[in-house]
Amino acid sequence: MHTTPPARGSPDLATLRPELESWEGRGYKAYRALEGRVYAGPGFDLVFDHVQGDPFADPTRLRALYPSVAADLPSYATRTPDARRASADFLHRRMSASLSDASASVGSGHGGAFATPRPVQQVLGRSAARVGEDGAVELRFRVGLPARGRRILGAAAGALLCDGLPQAMGSVLPLSETGRAALRRHVHTVEDAVALRARLEAGGLVAFVADGSILPRRSGADDAPMERERAVPFRSPDSLRVTLPAPHAGEVAGMGVPRGVTLIVGGGYHGKSTLLRALERGVYDHAPYDGRERVVSIPGATKVRAEDRRAVVGTDISNFIRGLPSGADTLAFSTEDASGSTSQAAAIAEAIETGCACLLIDEDTSATNFMIRDARMRRLVEDADEPVIPFIDRARQLLDEEGTSSVLVVGGSGDYFDVADTVIAMRRYVPDDVGEAARRIASEAPEPRPDPPAWRPVAPHAIDGARLAPMVGGRLRAPTRDRLVWAGRELDLGAIEQILEAAQTKTIGLGLRRLARDAADARGLLMEAVERLMRDIARGGLDVLQEFPTGDLAEFRPEELVAALHRIRP
Repeated sequence: MHTTPPARGSPDLATLRPELESWEGRGYKAYRALEGRVYAGPGFDLVFDHVQGDPFADPTRLRALYPSVAADLPSYATRTPDARRASADFLHRRMSASLSDASASVGSGHGGAFATPRPVQQVLGRSAARVGEDGAVELRFRVGLPARGRRILGAAAGALLCDGLPQAMGSVLPLSETGRAALRRHVHTVEDAVALRARLEAGGLVAFVADGSILPRRSGADDAPMERERAVPFRSPDSLRVTLPAPHAGEVAGMGVPRGVTLIVGGGYHGKSTLLRALERGVYDHAPYDGRERVVSIPGATKVRAEDRRAVVGTDISNFIRGLPSGADTLAFSTEDASGSTSQAAAIAEAIETGCACLLIDEDTSATNFMIRDARMRRLVEDADEPVIPFIDRARQLLDEEGTSSVLVVGGSGDYFDVADTVIAMRRYVPDDVGEAARRIASEAPEPRPDPPAWRPVAPHAIDGARLAPMVGGRLRAPTRDRLVWAGRELDLGAIEQILEAAQTKTIGLGLRRLARDAADARGLLMEAVERLMRDIARGGLDVLQEFPTGDLAEFRPEELVAALHRIRP
């Protein structure tokens, strides 16, 4: 964590008030005198890292540093990296709520408003709150210093920083007995999820959904759980039930999703996509009371979909598309306007390059001609005239040749019964193992399919410094989860569904910028550069991506970093 120590003998925060009051009516830039100062607050030292020069500019960046004796965290909160990550997430949530309550609109611009990234349902490593091995705590946030027009409101600033801020931070640390109980639950919930996920591979599973989980969400725009009185608790079919050990919850029973090709079938609105969505988010740990705390997927599980008009640059899609009438090379395919089938082929090839062990696919967001080509269509359009090799003909090869499992939501094609190992039917949000029935139906009405061409190992990308070069310059912003903006350019990440929030998007952008700088003189494969970057972050934290400390970064997976990179237009 950031190690800038408070100055020895820092002045008391209360001494700042008269100085601020004396600045009443002065030009806004006078606030800049605060930059670099450290004040001793109640239990913490307040550091002014950067002070805004205009009321409409990015707000002032502050850090609150708690020595371990003042933070007074219990030992279970700091004993492992996962415990520290969970504890930091817990403190970030408390800080976010407390600063939100303390915020007000004072004067011009952002005056009076505190800001820190809003928590999501998942537990992420963040730069906003960090817990050290020794129990020291660092909290980062922003505040808009008050002004009327571009004139300082000194009295309002004194009240904000010397009264409102200490009161708000007093609601974060130290913890009451109730707070300690909540922290314990938070840490234990994360440690249990980590342990369950670690058991998947040895158990031959790609995912696990605990009995009693609440999978439905309040709405498509609200990731909070549906009210329990309305939601149907998940319960595994007996034939798929497994029991996995967790350090705090003990033996946890639920549905194991086996390695292989798994179909999720059922009528519309019965919970197929809801289950897949839970598996998609199962690569992350969840906060207590989310309902999906014990829904886990293997770390590299990747959701892919069709994405009309995305850019594709030098991607080997030849396992799915070859022999194009245009003569385009599908061993290194490029386009600035991909179709549904070529975009989905590219997404899968790119995921395989990252080492993806499980693909998550929903037919609702897939290209139909990429997913299936039935016997009647093959009679009308001969195979020699069709460049697309549908996913149904590659699913088994993906498993056998690449070790990549597939979990697919399928509601419109029974042909997939021929290639499935497991078939789960959702009925009113209740799962049922219908594998035997699916295999019987397939045997009673066989649909012979031609043997697909041999699988080719996917050709890896070389790192492309020229393509990444524009990332180096200009201010980088993430206005929303699905938009990254820099140097007059914009990158649409809406189809990368496992990005959770704007803080992740911004951090991915900084990761791309770091790759761009490294690529200027680098040679070699893209994934080698990505692996080096992820090792650097693991050693030095998210701050290795920037020159100064900020609180608006969140951890990301290499899968989303690579997916974002491949969408940069040449």
